[in-house]
Amino acid sequence: MKRVGISAVSALLLLSTAHSAFAEWGLNMTEGVTKVSQNIHGLHMTIFYICVVIAIVVFGVMLYSIIYHRKSRGAKAANFHESTTVEILWTIVPLLILVGMAIPATSSLIDMYDADDAEIDVQVTGYQWKWRYTYLKEDVDFFSVLATSQEQINNTEEKGEHYLLEVDKPLVLPVDTKIRFLLTAQDVIHSWWVPDLAVKKDAIPGFINESWTIIDKPGIYRGQCTELCGTGHGYMPVVVKAVAKDEYAAWIAQQAKEQAAAREVKDMSMEELMAQGEKVYTSNCLACHQKNGSGMPPVFPALKGSKVALGPIEDHIKIVLHGKKGTAMSAFAEQLRVSDIASVVTYERNAWGNDKGDMATPKQVKQIKESGK
Repeated sequence: MKRVGISAVSALLLLSTAHSAFAEWGLNMTEGVTKVSQNIHGLHMTIFYICVVIAIVVFGVMLYSIIYHRKSRGAKAANFHESTTVEILWTIVPLLILVGMAIPATSSLIDMYDADDAEIDVQVTGYQWKWRYTYLKEDVDFFSVLATSQEQINNTEEKGEHYLLEVDKPLVLPVDTKIRFLLTAQDVIHSWWVPDLAVKKDAIPGFINESWTIIDKPGIYRGQCTELCGTGHGYMPVVVKAVAKDEYAAWIAQQAKEQAAAREVKDMSMEELMAQGEKVYTSNCLACHQKNGSGMPPVFPALKGSKVALGPIEDHIKIVLHGKKGTAMSAFAEQLRVSDIASVVTYERNAWGNDKGDMATPKQVKQIKESGK
């Protein structure tokens, strides 16, 4: 038993000194890159130091009393009751401390909720499990999806520097510009949080919450959903890329042009549909249905050899467009372009040995979508 005890202690010591055992030791709030985040950090530190002083005074008096006024030294407790002076002191002093804390806290809260006069409005919509960003004054709208590979998640590949905090399309914003966020959700409650921007707001279906920011310097700022929104909650990161104003203007113009072109319905070959379909599947379907189409029954059924993938192509398209009630299958009619839906349906029908040999076309998807059936 003694040897076992020594071995256990040795193992704990080795783990505590190994480099891989050290996690992030930062215990404080991030100072951030906005005036609001810096004000919040300053307020936090001010109140923290006030609490430290109060703790030192209170525990100092307690320790002094315990040591120098203990019974073993012959001390006798004073016998007094209802001291007006003591009553006034322990009422007035805490009141003054609370007022001193409330004034800067109120000022910071007023700043946090003042979203007026914003130059850019971005609607942030939470989906299971991705974010949709709509630039309300521009013709730009896209989904931001986790970019960490399934191999890293399954521990078959070394994890990257930004494991589970990287996306395919970041939210691009200009610096020195007031940006208002309008937050809502499509399915369940989500919460959009970027610590460096001091923005953390719930996204609730049927409601619009509001927040804002002015980013002081260019950079990439990461966050994540902080509401337990389902099994994919940990795979819903937020990435904000702050750039100079002229770079932002060029990016918006390029995005508007590319998205307008992507909305055009055009014919695609089988090779084009399969190549694009694999990308769409990886970004939107892989987490539930798995890379090899095997799924995770019974919640996420397999696509490989399934009745959906091997059945009538119109039924397959309708399920992707409208989802399936009573299941975890989401509706993708508003999430994906018709070419994306055509390509992912084609891919699912011809991957993993399904080999149906048929293909969905963007025109076919558009017709079914517009029919509403």
